[in-house]
Amino acid sequence: MSIRAPIAVVVGHVDVGKTLLLDKIRGTAVAYREPGMITQHVGMSFVPWAAVEKFAGPLVDKLRLRGKIWIPGFLFIDTPGHAAFSNLRKRGGSVADVAVLVVDITSGLEEQGLESLNLIRARGVPFVIAANKLDRIYGWKSEQNRPFLFSVEQQDWHAVSLLEESIGKLIDQLSRLGIEADRYDRVRDFAQQVPIVPTSAVTGEGIADLLLTLAGISQRFVSKEKLAVREGPARGVVMEVKEERGLGTVLDAIIYDGVIKRGDTIMTAGLEGVVTARVKMLIMPKPLDEMRDPEDRYKYVDEAKAAVGVRIVAEGLEGVVPGAPLLVVSGSIEETAKAIREEISAVKIESDKEGVIARADTFGTLESMVLFLKQNNIPVRKADVGPPTHKDVVEAVLSKRKDPAYGAILAFNVRPPPEVEKEAQSSGVKIVRGEILYKVVDEYLKWAQELRAKAVEAALSQLVRPGIIQILPGYVFRRRDPAIVGVRVVKGTIKPGYTLVRADGREVGKIMQIQHHGAPVQEAKVGDEVAISIEGDIMVGRQIKEGDVLYVRIPEDHFKQWVLQYKAHLRGDEREALDEYADVRKSWRR
Repeated sequence: MSIRAPIAVVVGHVDVGKTLLLDKIRGTAVAYREPGMITQHVGMSFVPWAAVEKFAGPLVDKLRLRGKIWIPGFLFIDTPGHAAFSNLRKRGGSVADVAVLVVDITSGLEEQGLESLNLIRARGVPFVIAANKLDRIYGWKSEQNRPFLFSVEQQDWHAVSLLEESIGKLIDQLSRLGIEADRYDRVRDFAQQVPIVPTSAVTGEGIADLLLTLAGISQRFVSKEKLAVREGPARGVVMEVKEERGLGTVLDAIIYDGVIKRGDTIMTAGLEGVVTARVKMLIMPKPLDEMRDPEDRYKYVDEAKAAVGVRIVAEGLEGVVPGAPLLVVSGSIEETAKAIREEISAVKIESDKEGVIARADTFGTLESMVLFLKQNNIPVRKADVGPPTHKDVVEAVLSKRKDPAYGAILAFNVRPPPEVEKEAQSSGVKIVRGEILYKVVDEYLKWAQELRAKAVEAALSQLVRPGIIQILPGYVFRRRDPAIVGVRVVKGTIKPGYTLVRADGREVGKIMQIQHHGAPVQEAKVGDEVAISIEGDIMVGRQIKEGDVLYVRIPEDHFKQWVLQYKAHLRGDEREALDEYADVRKSWRR
């Protein structure tokens, strides 16, 4: 059985040293030719296992692993961020077999690192953490390319202590996220714990340990069946679409199964639907080189076999969307087109139920976005790639009628046209934009929570609140027209305009004014002693007496709303007043 290399995606926060780590493995200097040393495009490079054994030889021998590794190497995918990892998608999971989450050992998990971690977990990809920048540990004595297990034995105790403190903080961060982790050489159960490998992309320390740990994780958690390669037509995923001088629009794709050949007809997807093209050229970097900026010139090949990163040159690729599936047509064009449409329809959503509108720049990020929304119990009415449209605003307005919190468009890595933004604003539709997925979702949740809180507050302001008062003996200031008495609020709340009733249900009158120390107030709460004027055909001493307990009459529809919807929004004494009022109401019906 032919076994392909596991596809290993390298992710993490900006400027944590992802590309430099791979450079140490490849022996190239790609990162130093990147503007600002920040990865601008998706990088793809194949690292043969023979090269890994050469790089990590002493550690391979120490751990007695020589001859025990059956994977042919790794296809490393170096990404600008979480968005590219999202594009590593296929039906039923991720194209990535394993992941390396690179973390700055001095800073711990940062925004994009956390975002990447969320996606890794959501897609169920086994992973290793590279705790990078080991050389920045104060007092650490570095030696080029030395395995960590050898290096740590040569350090002073205070440098090891500082390292352990940094690793401990990272372990604590991960623990708070429900992830058990430890330094890789202390892990006893790789199925339960995530290995942390201290590394330095500058000195190369720990990279040997990282590669061997990644190989072990790959062989343990990625089955041979998954890595088995068919000889049939290729299946892949579009990673990037770009213009190349002299070549026109090209695709950088990952082929994870089968074979693609020059002259093949391929199908993928764009904003307007299925895209068909004939392969004119296939371009690959050489092993240990890199797709974005190879040290040596590209290889022009007649065919490429999984697993491989390949640049496809063909006519008619304009409008293809990253994250789209890529299939080589082997039989019926109609059947292949149907397979593409089915896979895309599994990502897109078009429904008439209430929910938010989701928009993203690629099929991969859209799929991740919908996944995040569902994890946060946010229903989705429509999900599609590309910038928000007029129709999205109309759909959001329809959702808003059923629930104001669903009158929102979440735009990830896409900018709405000015006219759409203006229309949304005039229609009261919220547009939440951003480039960090969990931040877009968090911002929406915060807005929705505030909106719902305001809606509840507005609804509560219209309801008569429960309240119980007692007329204070010796504080009858006027017996009638209107009656003015001193009262204590026993439970709940009273306000001007509230109607008072006796325990037998007989109406006493309406509160005209409440005074506290001679000044009018708009409400009185439990424990307050105030004077109230009561409008109604009553006389103190006849219908009501000193010491009597009176209840606020709650209209029937208000009472039902308190009991069924809003009881949790009452203070404890108000809930007691509501329960007591409910008990006396029962006697009125007898």
